[in-house]
Amino acid sequence: MSEPADVPASTVPSQLPRAVVIGGGLAGLLTAGALRPYADITVVERDALPEEPGPRRGVPQARHAHLLWSGGARAMEELLPGVTDAWLAAGARRIPLPTGLVSLSAQGWVRRWPEMEFMISCSRDLLESVIRAEVVRQSRITVVQGTELRGLEGDASRVTGVRIRTADGEERVLAADLVVDASGRGSRATRWLDALGVPPAPLGEVDSGLVYASRVFRAPAGTEEFPVVNVQPDAARPVPGQSATIVPIEGGRWLVTLSGTRGGQPTASAEEFETFARNLRHPVVGELIARAEPLTDVVVTRSTVNRRRFYEKVTGWPEGFVAIGDSVATYNPLYGHGMSVAAQSALALRERVATHGITSAGLARRVQRAVAGPVTVAWQLATETDMRYPDAIGEQPGFGRRVLTRYVNRLMRTATGRPLVFRVFLGVMTLSKPLSALLSPEMLLAVVRGPLKAPLTGPPLTEGERAAVFGA
Repeated sequence: MSEPADVPASTVPSQLPRAVVIGGGLAGLLTAGALRPYADITVVERDALPEEPGPRRGVPQARHAHLLWSGGARAMEELLPGVTDAWLAAGARRIPLPTGLVSLSAQGWVRRWPEMEFMISCSRDLLESVIRAEVVRQSRITVVQGTELRGLEGDASRVTGVRIRTADGEERVLAADLVVDASGRGSRATRWLDALGVPPAPLGEVDSGLVYASRVFRAPAGTEEFPVVNVQPDAARPVPGQSATIVPIEGGRWLVTLSGTRGGQPTASAEEFETFARNLRHPVVGELIARAEPLTDVVVTRSTVNRRRFYEKVTGWPEGFVAIGDSVATYNPLYGHGMSVAAQSALALRERVATHGITSAGLARRVQRAVAGPVTVAWQLATETDMRYPDAIGEQPGFGRRVLTRYVNRLMRTATGRPLVFRVFLGVMTLSKPLSALLSPEMLLAVVRGPLKAPLTGPPLTEGERAAVFGA
């Protein structure tokens, strides 16, 4: 899908449709970029946004490892052409997958096959800062900071705008033809819609009790091209799911994130950080960070519940209102799908607006149903694994899902030794292919046949990578 061309100034109507985007984070910025060719846009943001890459109150999870898979990166590039080069110029890395990945999956070590997909590796602060710079310099987008969203205007059939309170305490109404809620995990959309008389959306939750703990290290000299390294849990074992991941980020640093489900969570203790990493299914992450210099304290996050609001199922969904990104669903961050889902959802929004127009009847419902596509893929990948950990809270899988889980386990084992299977599996994990790709006749036959190569017995670090960290 190509980027829509700007409308020549001579043909611009006297007043374009008006859109309000709630939230100036990543999802909100991508939404503004998606709508820019078709509307005058006001982005309403509660926080003060940093000028340079830096933390902000509304995104506490930014301090942990973020994975921008190729499916999300491609979507962002479509929305904001040139953003990939801007990330790389700012210090991010494009890491080929699985070539630049040393990973112990639930079924064994992943082979470093030639590139099949890729990821963008950097801090969340840098990633969002570059997107913000790309968006705010564009015409027809106004970002209003330090402004609180008080509620929606309209009724159960149509949202006509929003009520806001500015930093100086002034309350006023912003009229809009389309309001998009991209306010994230803390979204109050259900409360706003309830006040208008909109029926409640069904809610799904799966809580594995996951806790995240992260710390930044100075990477050892000579590791500028070091791979992403992680040790994943095996949900088939009746023990808490624990993991550790090293993500190389800008400035010659490693962002290291530990995680553990209920009964096996990491703590904020700096003394216990390396020990936790060493006590996983393999100690490689602990061994590597023992050679790196800690630069920060340990930061812990506990708000990791998988939560989805099925807005697409609401009868009588109001015209003029759409929810997107974490306002619709949040996932266990271990799988790294949140940012990619937000980008693909913004693309779906742009496509429907381009086809039907912002003011067309039924647009909001069309968009909400389209957004459910990428949301469902990420939701199924996260929740079907998380429900298998001890004391997880949520709906237990039925017989059909248990059969599918056994198939996927065999598929993952096959993928460790058969490149065709791994290519398709990686395509699904990076949100570059649909879930149905796992069930194609070619895949079914390959999974029945099993892996072509014997399992690896240890982490596939190269001699050069080992020498850079551990010495000759």
